[in-house]
Amino acid sequence: MSPPTPSPPPRILFLGDPVKYEPKIYERLKSQFDIVRPSNEQLQRPAFLQNLEDGSWGDFQAIMRPSWHTGGEMGKWDEELIGLLPLGVKVYASAGAGYDWVDTDCLAEHGIIYCNGAGASTEAVGDMALHHIISVFREMSWSARAARSLDPKQFHEAHHEIPAISQNPRHHTLGIVGLGQIGFAVAKKAYAACGMKIIYHDIKQKSAEQEDEVQAQFFDNVEDMLRVTDCLLLATPSTFDGGPFLTSRIISLLPAGARFVNVARGSLVDEDALASALESGHLAAAALDVHANEPHVNERLAKMQNVLLTCHTGGGVIETRTGFERLAMENVERVLTGREPYTPVNKHLIKKPVVVNGHDNDDESNGTP
Repeated sequence: MSPPTPSPPPRILFLGDPVKYEPKIYERLKSQFDIVRPSNEQLQRPAFLQNLEDGSWGDFQAIMRPSWHTGGEMGKWDEELIGLLPLGVKVYASAGAGYDWVDTDCLAEHGIIYCNGAGASTEAVGDMALHHIISVFREMSWSARAARSLDPKQFHEAHHEIPAISQNPRHHTLGIVGLGQIGFAVAKKAYAACGMKIIYHDIKQKSAEQEDEVQAQFFDNVEDMLRVTDCLLLATPSTFDGGPFLTSRIISLLPAGARFVNVARGSLVDEDALASALESGHLAAAALDVHANEPHVNERLAKMQNVLLTCHTGGGVIETRTGFERLAMENVERVLTGREPYTPVNKHLIKKPVVVNGHDNDDESNGTP
């Protein structure tokens, strides 16, 4: 009697560019799983949907997107797309900390865990936020523009006028909306490097130990926090209704002369309301690394010398890309081998445990990479 045919290994649908920074982990995946990587042409939305409908890539159990800059050509992951996935898909692990482009609730309804790249970009975004905070207090955008103009008149104006309106961040109050990994990283840097007072608003208050590390004060009511904020930092992924957080009404609650920094999501800011507040002088300066209509930048803000604008490069370092690759691959590996993923976003919404090859993913407590 011939031995039974072994079951084929689980299949992974690999989206985007080849792995560049963590080849050893990729080789480990290849030794355990069958990996299918569509062409760039197949990633365009019409072709992608058609291939899913036709079953061109077979019954894959996982989706992996290790690079943030590629693999998202199909656009929004909504019911139209998610409904075409094979029934056996258990996990989608992607680069990137934000996930406003994917309907994680819909994935959960289909029993699919979504994992992001949380933590990989924390240090880089924290550094960028600190740079932006210093910039809005010291008018660095104006100073840099004047120097690069090659115009002696602009140079002298900046040299003489900036000191009359600049301030040190020290002893000023940094109000943070969202004290998650990135928000807390910024708090630690601003507290240690600049001697800023830290206050914050979040869905729930952090532990006393975490607050004590930066002498942070929690505000359950965000409006109360805004009224005593010298510099407002957005570090939250989204609002409950998906609309902007920074509106004309919210700006009006900030003290006259306050500063504003956004390293979170461009959609959180009504940019015209921000521009109006800067033009009126109610806000002294602003710095944005993210924009509402990327890659297009608000023209009113672009013309202002007291506004620092960068190209969504807060997390843009090699260490972040390396971390994104590692998390995407290891999250998939862990789910397909019956272990708890490192960075699940929506697992709490899935009604029944995810089972792969006889393993229940609730068998192991959550780990961290």
